[in-house]
Amino acid sequence: MSSLIKLILVLATFFASTFILVKLTGIISVEKIELWLIAAKNIDTFMLAALIIVLLFSDLFIAVPTLTVMILSGYFLGHMYGAITSIIGVMLAGITGYMLSCIFGEKLESLIVKDPQQRLALREQFTRYGLLMIIFSRAIPILPEITACLSGLTKMPFLRFLFAWTVSSVPYAIIATYSGSISSIENPKPAIITAVALTAIMWSAWFLIKRLSKQATKQDFINN
Repeated sequence: MSSLIKLILVLATFFASTFILVKLTGIISVEKIELWLIAAKNIDTFMLAALIIVLLFSDLFIAVPTLTVMILSGYFLGHMYGAITSIIGVMLAGITGYMLSCIFGEKLESLIVKDPQQRLALREQFTRYGLLMIIFSRAIPILPEITACLSGLTKMPFLRFLFAWTVSSVPYAIIATYSGSISSIENPKPAIITAVALTAIMWSAWFLIKRLSKQATKQDFINN
C-alpha cells in the first residue's frame, strides 16, 4: 500500500471516529447548531459571529457540518458579514491544523511509516498531488482537515499551503453564505440548490484528480 494512502487512512479513521462519536452522543447536530445560533443572535451579533467562528474552527477536532454552518451564517448575518465570519473560521482551522502537524506530525509519520525511504516517497507523492488535493478537498467531509494535517506533516511550504487552502475555502464560503442570505424558512430552495451544486462540482473535480493521478502513476511505471 502507498505510504501516502496509508497515512490518509489513519487520519481519516481518526476524524471519522469523531464524526461517529458526535452522531452517537448527539453533542452536535444541525438542530442544536441552529438553536445555538438563534440564542447567540438574541444576545449579541458579535456573540453570534464568535460562535460561528468557534464552530468552524472546531471542525478541525470534531465533526461539524461546515457547509450547513456557512449557510446559516449567511442566513443570520447576511452575505458580507456571514462570509467574513465563515472565512475567518475555516482559515483558522486550516492554519492551526497545518501548524500542529508541522510541529508534532513527524512522530505520527514515523510511527505509521517506519521505513525512511517510504517516508521520503510519501513526501514526494504529496508534493506532486497535494496542491490539487487541498483545493478540491471540500468534495468529501473530513478531507479538508486531512489535507491540512498532511501539508504540515510533509512540510509543504506554508505560503503554498495558504494559497491552496484559500482557493479551496474562500469561494466555497462566499457561495455558501450567499445562498443562506437569500434563503428563508419559507423558501429554503437557494440553500438546498447550493449545497447540492457545490457537492456535485467538488465530487466531479475530485473524480477527475483521481483519474489524472492514476494515469500519471501508470505513465511513471512505464517510463521506469
